[in-house]
Amino acid sequence: MTVALNGAEDGVKRLSGAVFRRRIARLAESGNLAWSAAAFIISLIVLLPIIALTFIAFRSSGDTWPHLVANVLPGALRRTLGLTAGVGVLSLLIGTGTAWLVTMYRFPGRRVLQWLLLLPLAVPTYIIAYSYLELLDYSGIVQTSLRELFGWQNARSYWFPDIRSLRGAIFVMSAVLYPYVYITARASFVAQSVCVLEASRTLGRTASQTFWQVALPLARPAFAAGVALALMETLNDIGAVEFLGVRTLTVAIYDTWLDRNSLAGAAQIACVMLLFVFVLLLIERALRARHRYHHTTGKYRDLPEEVLAGCKGLLAMGICALPVLLGFVLPASVLAHDALAHVTAGLAPEFWDAALNSLLLAASAAILAIGFAVVLAYARRQTRSQLIQAASTLPAISYAMPGTVLAIGLLIPLAGLDNIIDGLMRSLFELSTGLLLSGTAFAIVLAYTIRFLAASLGAVEAGLS
Repeated sequence: MTVALNGAEDGVKRLSGAVFRRRIARLAESGNLAWSAAAFIISLIVLLPIIALTFIAFRSSGDTWPHLVANVLPGALRRTLGLTAGVGVLSLLIGTGTAWLVTMYRFPGRRVLQWLLLLPLAVPTYIIAYSYLELLDYSGIVQTSLRELFGWQNARSYWFPDIRSLRGAIFVMSAVLYPYVYITARASFVAQSVCVLEASRTLGRTASQTFWQVALPLARPAFAAGVALALMETLNDIGAVEFLGVRTLTVAIYDTWLDRNSLAGAAQIACVMLLFVFVLLLIERALRARHRYHHTTGKYRDLPEEVLAGCKGLLAMGICALPVLLGFVLPASVLAHDALAHVTAGLAPEFWDAALNSLLLAASAAILAIGFAVVLAYARRQTRSQLIQAASTLPAISYAMPGTVLAIGLLIPLAGLDNIIDGLMRSLFELSTGLLLSGTAFAIVLAYTIRFLAASLGAVEAGLS
């Protein structure tokens, strides 16, 4: 019996090895082996922080985890779901509506507004939240002016929406994050062929029916990428939600880590959040797999722009100007007032050094992230391997990790690799290399690349789709 079992195991191993070799041979013959190998290596690099975080989560956290499950996670999860749902819906409506207007119609100010609609992304979310607190809080400019104007004595004398609430957080974050949907949706609308839309109109569809039944389905991959980015940005945010008093999963991670001094407990909450993001990605991929929308013609002509005159033109201009006003102009006015009051201190030599460093790091990370995204997206389309499909999908969840948690997860493997390199150099050449990876700008650029890879991957995939 033992001999037979050993023989069966050897047969299974030989069969598995033969299947693996045949798959490698097929990849090599098709010319996709290099793309697949590169995508797999990039995926391993990007997954390093998540793997390290998972190992930390398996450490004992004492009685922290039972306390979190009973008292922290239910409320934090409920608020996180409400926040992501609200931001997702509002960002989709604002981004899609404005993208369609500036692409398909001509109205006063369109050429300027199509670029101004990108401006909210120029300011960090927590800065926008701070600005709106300065504007709309009880001690802010708006409520103070109202009390002086109408003679109200305190908050009981009148009603005003509370910016420090879940609804306030949804409003603020949607005003900042809708450009993620706007960028991808507008790129998709611009790329659509006029032949398809003209065929729809010829078959009796109205302009609104063409929008809902043709243009929107064709842009579906772009919508999915933009909304996914907005949701993951919402999940990893810590500054804005803390300013606005919304205790999400990210806030729970920092409280557990810093206040309760439990890194293992914080890692366990982070794993719950990453599992939630992974399930969302799987649902989106499954829905996209069953509904594929694409052009069936290779003939492309520029889309005709319908002229909106009179009240319709002014209404379209107002619809496109309102997100710019709420997402950039009002917060920027608060920042400009504070900046002018401290202009001398703000333009010190240290500021220019910091600005140059920021620009160099951002440019390096952007180039690396685009390169990684092109390899991952193209390898996914060139091979049917389930391993490559999964490996190129998982890195997207890094975008939902809070920045500090991502940095800790990355520093652990980099520090271990530094120690290995230093030990080898000491034993072979009696030379210490120090912190080559974790102690230099390389670690920062790699962290930025991993953090924002989902943004570049979503844009590349939308273009390929």
